[in-house]
Amino acid sequence: MDKLPVNIHPEAKIHPSVVVEPFATIQKNVVIGEGSWIGPYVTIMEGARIGKNCKIFPGAVISSIPQDLKFEGEDTTAELGDNTIIREFVTINRGTVYNHKTVIGSNCLLMAYSHVAHDCIIGDHCIMSNGVQLAGHIIIGDHVVIGGTTAVQQFVRIGRHAFVSGGSLVRKDVPPFIKAAREPLSYVGVNDVGLKRRGFTSENIHHLEDIYRYIFVNHTNISRALDEVQTEVAESPLKTEVTQFIKSSERGILKGLLSNNDDNT
Repeated sequence: MDKLPVNIHPEAKIHPSVVVEPFATIQKNVVIGEGSWIGPYVTIMEGARIGKNCKIFPGAVISSIPQDLKFEGEDTTAELGDNTIIREFVTINRGTVYNHKTVIGSNCLLMAYSHVAHDCIIGDHCIMSNGVQLAGHIIIGDHVVIGGTTAVQQFVRIGRHAFVSGGSLVRKDVPPFIKAAREPLSYVGVNDVGLKRRGFTSENIHHLEDIYRYIFVNHTNISRALDEVQTEVAESPLKTEVTQFIKSSERGILKGLLSNNDDNT
């Protein structure tokens, strides 16, 4: 029986241990690290940099050119860290001149039909559930979980250890360590379950609840809330991370905790 075809450009740099299944296409200027698996009908285009022990499932397209009319063919990349899993029909665009790269960290899971647009930077240990859609220039911290069919607007930031509920529309920045849900997207508490799984202590979680009570629950403006956090909450690296994230937000942050009849932050 004849060997089933694959289409691998001779200039692609593929570690000898990599398994490339039939009908995959790998273009030039591609690097694939040790132990990775490239499933059937996967397309890996110019500029892909794939780490060790990655798994890319059928129908995925990695490092296609940006869906940006300003793109003029500049030399950019799409980078996947080690041990990352890309499920069926995920699409990942490479960067533009803005950032020159799109990055998915190590130990991530991108479930079927997700899309990552140009110049996004995604940290390590992130999970994007089925059908998540990321527009361009989004920054996501480590250990973020995004529920299925969520759409994230361009230039949004999501802080590390955040959880975004499925079906959300993310138009504003999501600070670290929290859960976000409802429409419009709102703070619904500290991500205590996720934090406990990752080794945060009860004291850490209560400390974060104290910080976010001022920011999201007391229904004051953000500037005053940050002043109150500064004076009323003990200093810690967690406090610094939260306050710096909020102060540096250019889009503004999501709404505070809402009652059934309250649409104000």
